[in-house]
Amino acid sequence: MGSRLLGIIVKEFIHLRRDVLALVLALGVPVAMLGIFGWAINTDVKHVPTAVFEQSGSAEARSFLEAMDNSQYFDVRYWVSSHRELTRLIDQGTAKVGVVIPPDFGRRLSRQSADVQVIVDASDPLVATSALNAAASLGAQRSLQIMTRTLEGTSFGRQGGPPLDVRVRAWYNPDLVSAIFIVPGLIGALLMQTTITAMAVSIVREREKGTLEALIVSPIRRWELLLGKIVPNLGVAYGQMTMALLVAHFVFDVPIRGSLPLLYALSATFMLGTLGIGIFISAVSRTVPAAMQLAFLTFLPSIYLSGLLFPIEGMPTAAQYLASVIPLTYFLRIVRGIVLKGVGFGYLWPSLIPLVIFGVAIFSLAVLKFRKTLD
Repeated sequence: MGSRLLGIIVKEFIHLRRDVLALVLALGVPVAMLGIFGWAINTDVKHVPTAVFEQSGSAEARSFLEAMDNSQYFDVRYWVSSHRELTRLIDQGTAKVGVVIPPDFGRRLSRQSADVQVIVDASDPLVATSALNAAASLGAQRSLQIMTRTLEGTSFGRQGGPPLDVRVRAWYNPDLVSAIFIVPGLIGALLMQTTITAMAVSIVREREKGTLEALIVSPIRRWELLLGKIVPNLGVAYGQMTMALLVAHFVFDVPIRGSLPLLYALSATFMLGTLGIGIFISAVSRTVPAAMQLAFLTFLPSIYLSGLLFPIEGMPTAAQYLASVIPLTYFLRIVRGIVLKGVGFGYLWPSLIPLVIFGVAIFSLAVLKFRKTLD
């Protein structure tokens, strides 16, 4: 019995040694998961990109904005000259917070009380909650400082309530419902998972069964073979997307404020890249399990680093650079921009360009690799 058991163990080790890719993936995926969970994911959001519409030009306004910047919760990056420009930055997703300081801020603060409007992009509840709490805390601290100076008789004389009133407005998701943020993002994850895995597995399965060679020697051309594989997967992906939108709207009450035809059209650029990844995986994989593990390895960083579940603003700088090369990052901005904010192509093109570049590059590389593999 011992010799038979030893023989089976040795045989299994030989199989593992022959399938180096599967062994590397089996050891590498858990390490990658631990690394991503431990290093990149952080729900304590700081350095939120902030736009400021400062109309007073007063020393008190500058002092308040410096306090915001020094709090580490806000990064004052954009100075705008109109409310419309500030709205555009928030709609575009370039800024997550907008601060509006009225023209009479300094005069009113020196006499009785002044208010500051803080607009928060609440489509991401984690970012919004962090910004809301930080803005309210900052307002309370500044009010306390001003009242302390008043009591000491070194500054203004005043009576009544807090001298600084920070009025916070949450846009797009005022009740901070997490489902409204997560569900539209899952549409992108579904499209990615469907197109990569289905594309890779369908070709590798043909190779495993030996039918791929039969197709190659048949009169069918190679581009026809590839297109014949792509079109059904594309149809399934669009079907999934339609079902997901219906469930999001009618089950989870996700508002659909923008243009669905635009969403379907821009989704094609995202799927161009994911189909390319699927073809590339099929070209380097010899077995279905290896193809599925590679697809999972591709899927994993996209899920945790793209902003699907956790805000990119809370990640380390290196993780934010990684997020900037993940296609799902840009598609999430497009789908959330259309579904939650109702914005159009004029606001979304900055996210579309990286998708087009990535899609053309990876699809071309995948087709070349696929042809070389067939040769």
